Amino acid sequence: LVRSMDDNIEIHTFLYFAYGSNLLKGRFQLKNPSASIHCVARLKDYKLIFGNYKGLASDRWHGGVATIENSPGDEMWGVVWRMNVADLKSLDSQENVRLRAYSPVEVNVKTQGQELICRTYIMNSCVYAPPSPQYLKETQLLLHSSPPPLSLSHTVLISQSSYISFIQNTFKNMDLTLNSVRR
Repeated sequence: LVRSMDDNIEIHTFLYFAYGSNLLKGRFQLKNPSASIHCVARLKDYKLIFGNYKGLASDRWHGGVATIENSPGDEMWGVVWRMNVADLKSLDSQENVRLRAYSPVEVNVKTQGQELICRTYIMNSCVYAPPSPQYLKETQLLLHSSPPPLSLSHTVLISQSSYISFIQNTFKNMDLTLNSVRR
C-alpha cells in the first residue's frame, strides 16, 4: 500500500513496474481500469529477455513473450503504474500467477532522484525464445494508435535489441529528463 505524502493517510493503491506489452496504456487499462501512469523508472541489475514458461508457446502469442531476469551491471527501463488494490487480482490473473507462469516480486526502481518499491512479475522456468510475430505486431500496432500510449522527450535504450525501437517509439515525447533518473 502507498501512503499519501500530503496527509499521511493510507490509500489503497500499489505501484507496479511494467515492461513489455504492459507499457501500452490502452491495452493495459482494459483489465486494470484504475491504472494510471505514475512515472518512467530504471531497474538496475536486471535485463529484458523473451521466452516461454517451460518452453511452451502460449496459445495467444505463439512464441516468446517478455520477462526480466537478474543480470548484475545491466539496467532496464519501464513504466510505473499506480493501481488500486482492487485490481491486484486482475493483474495476477493477467500474469498467470495461479498457473505459476509468473511470480510477483518486489523491486526497487529509481526515478528522478527517488527510489520506489514496486510490484513486478518474473517468468518462472523461462526457456529463451525470440519474440513472437503476434507479440511484436500487437505492440507495433498499438504504438501507432492515437493518442500514443506514452511519450518521452529522450530515447530510452535497453538491452534487448528487438525491443529498442518499441521503447524508443513509446517514450519519444514524454517530458522527462532521463539524466535525472540515472542519478
